Amino acid sequence: MRPANFIIMAIILISVAISIYLYPQMPEQMVSHWNSEGQPDSSLPKNIALFIMPVLSIFLFALFLVIPSLDPLKENIEQFRKYFDSFIVLFMLFFFYVHIITNLWNLGIFFDMGQFLSPALGVLFFYSGILIENSKRNWFIGIKTPWTLSNEKVWNKTHRLGGKLFKISGIFAFFGLLFPKDAMLLILVPILFAVLFSIIYSYLAYQKEMKKSKKK
Repeated sequence: MRPANFIIMAIILISVAISIYLYPQMPEQMVSHWNSEGQPDSSLPKNIALFIMPVLSIFLFALFLVIPSLDPLKENIEQFRKYFDSFIVLFMLFFFYVHIITNLWNLGIFFDMGQFLSPALGVLFFYSGILIENSKRNWFIGIKTPWTLSNEKVWNKTHRLGGKLFKISGIFAFFGLLFPKDAMLLILVPILFAVLFSIIYSYLAYQKEMKKSKKK
C-alpha cells in the first residue's frame, strides 16, 4: 500500500474519533452551511452533521483509489503519481480542516467562516496548480476538454498555463484572511476565471495546432 494511503486512513479515523467524542456535547441541530456573508443558513441533525465529512472522505478516498485503474491512459497517470497522491492527502486534510472548524463553530466558538476557509482553499488551489502543471494526458485528472484530450501538445500548453492560473488563484484566496468581507469573492472569482480561461485557451491552442498541421 502507498504511504499516502496510510496517512489518509489515519486522517479519516481521527475524524471519526472526533465526531464520536463530540457527539454528547453538540446541539441536536448543528449549523452545516454558511452563506456568502458568513452567516449560518442551514442546519442538520447532529447524527448527520457530525459524520458527513468523514463519510464523504471515505467515499472520495475510494474514488481516488479507483480512478488510476479505470483510466485508459493509466500509464500516463503513473508518470505524475507522486503529485496525485500528495493532492489526495492535501484534499483529505482540507476536509478534515472543514470538519474541525465546523465543529468548533457549533461548540460556540464563532468566527468568520469565509475568512477561515481562505488559507485552506489557497493551499488547495496552489497545489492543484502544481498537480495540473505536472499532469500528463488522461481522462480523469486535469483540464479535460475535447481539445486537450485530442492533442497532447494542446494538453501540455493548456496545463502549463492552467497550472500558473490556479497558483495565482491560490494566492488571491489567501487575501481573504486580510479582507474577510471580500473573502468569498477572493476565493471564487479568480478560480472561476482560471477554469474558464483555461477552457477557452485549450480551444484556441487546438485551432492553432490544426492550422499548423494543415500547412504541413
